[in-house]
Amino acid sequence: MPIFETLDKNAELYGEEVSLVEINPSFEPKSRLTWKDYSLIQPIPGQPFRREITWLDFKKKANRFANLLLTRGCKKGDKVAILLMNSIEWLPIYFGILKAGAVAVPLNFRYTADEIKYCLDKADCSMLVFGPEFIGRIEDICERIPHVTSLFYVGEQCPSFADSYDKMIEYCSTSTPKIHVTDDDNGAIYFSSGTTGFPKAILHSHRALMHAMHTEQAHHNQTHDDVFLCIPPLYHTGAKMHWFGSFMVGGKAVLLKGIKPEWIIKAASEEKCSIVWLLVPWAQDILDEIENQHIDLSRYDLSRWRLMHIGAQPVPPSLIKRWLTVFPHHDYDTNYGLSESIGPGCVHLGLKNVHKVGAIGKAGYGWEVKICNENGEIVPQGEVGELCVKGPGVMKCYYNDEKSTREVLDKGWLKTGDMAMEDEDGFIFLVDRKKDVIITGGENLYPVQIENFIRKHDSVKDVAVIGLPDTRLGEIACAIIEIKDGYSLTEAEIDEFCLALPRYKRPKKFIFADIPRNPTGKIEKPKLREKYCGDSLVAQQIK
Repeated sequence: MPIFETLDKNAELYGEEVSLVEINPSFEPKSRLTWKDYSLIQPIPGQPFRREITWLDFKKKANRFANLLLTRGCKKGDKVAILLMNSIEWLPIYFGILKAGAVAVPLNFRYTADEIKYCLDKADCSMLVFGPEFIGRIEDICERIPHVTSLFYVGEQCPSFADSYDKMIEYCSTSTPKIHVTDDDNGAIYFSSGTTGFPKAILHSHRALMHAMHTEQAHHNQTHDDVFLCIPPLYHTGAKMHWFGSFMVGGKAVLLKGIKPEWIIKAASEEKCSIVWLLVPWAQDILDEIENQHIDLSRYDLSRWRLMHIGAQPVPPSLIKRWLTVFPHHDYDTNYGLSESIGPGCVHLGLKNVHKVGAIGKAGYGWEVKICNENGEIVPQGEVGELCVKGPGVMKCYYNDEKSTREVLDKGWLKTGDMAMEDEDGFIFLVDRKKDVIITGGENLYPVQIENFIRKHDSVKDVAVIGLPDTRLGEIACAIIEIKDGYSLTEAEIDEFCLALPRYKRPKKFIFADIPRNPTGKIEKPKLREKYCGDSLVAQQIK
């Protein structure tokens, strides 16, 4: 069944219960009241600190937007783009698009005007919903996207070139549109992170969306009483698909607009959150603030927090060992997935496998996995090959890109581009991205292995290992290291620390600098290559 039917079920069963909470800590009033108390206070116009809606409100808002789209001539299968920061409007708009039989196309809020135009063109979008942060970018391209016939603006002071979403939905019906949608119909297009070139448009069916929900619920056993703290951007499959597990059982979600460690801890305490999904940098920052005594855990009630799970990138085992020392009562899981496999869960560690920290785990609920060599043959246990996955969550295709689709889809199997190995217990360890492998003097170096080792140093906050051109060896390993605040580290000290590595794995060069990460926490290695070795791929500009 289409996933929006779950919203209708929740509205029927839990209509007056809170479904979504939005918290913007930047506008916290200076008072000792709890966050919930501020719901009773008139917020600053345009700058609410805390907002909430019920499940019935959620359904009505989704229906209103669906009906608004239909009055504008939106037809089944049309593409409607979303360019919004996380907010309480985001998810009702997303589900409104699905209820209209249209295809939701979330866009990265970091895109430049030209990148937005590129994605709107690539996905054949006919409508766009955007927020105040993007007025300038949309104004810059609005005359160059004639195929986008409707622009809906969410917020106050609507620009002249768009229509006010808030005003227009007031006049739309709250009844569910009578649009027949099947599991095989197109549901959403998500764009790849673009860390290896131009973003690709990833097309998913309603079946895939439903499978993501069932997979997440099967892995983490969400109940109606669980409260999910959502911090990552909703345009990405990771955040939304993890929330889907709570969505399935009508559990409340809290959208936190900010990543400061104190804000995360306070939100978990005040909102009684039980499940928190973090990215590696956020978990590191929280632990650093606790260890530096900038956060006093005795001031917070975290008794309901039962699960910390993490994903979107390789997870350093040292980080999880630190976390479980500070939070020994937490269940822990790591989740592996791609936007091409509808986000998280095609591989996961499992709540009972903390002894295997460092592995990404085994095949997730409803998924199959295999590790293959370049000829498509399964490699022996313990050898490195490319991870491939198969299941109901595999994308239909790269939209409008048959060549790229053929390169990664083979008889239902998705080639992930990630190099991995399986241990004697059947647990899969991620070795590195296929395109990030460094070949030095004929030896393959997997940067993740070197990065995990260097992160063990007490002074290291973050690290990225890339290959630099070398006339004799082809490439050499270079470690870019970000040092923790208040700590110091010299090249001689880190060079001596790395003597514990096999000689061929030791970085030949060290650079002390900040590590760039995208909104989903992945290290932006193309930016580092562009900066330090002139990578021409990332220097391309989208025309």
